[in-house]
Amino acid sequence: MDYPKKEDVKFETLKSEKITFGKNNFIEVARKKATTPDGTVNEFITVSRGFTRQDGSERYKSAVTIPDDPEIKNQIAEKIKSL
Repeated sequence: MDYPKKEDVKFETLKSEKITFGKNNFIEVARKKATTPDGTVNEFITVSRGFTRQDGSERYKSAVTIPDDPEIKNQIAEKIKSL
């Protein structure tokens, strides 16, 4: 099976929210969409941690991708609340 190359997939951020903490850190929660060359569309959620540099630019350290499945999102939310 041939998978599309990363450069062939078009990524689009549909909505994002940032939560700032500490001196220059943030967590970004975003809904994104990936479209392959054959027209297949996949929506997903990302949770990314990053920081703001002194010049105001943002850099990302790491990210987790969550499927856009209501059951999985609810399970993750419940786990976070119970910690």
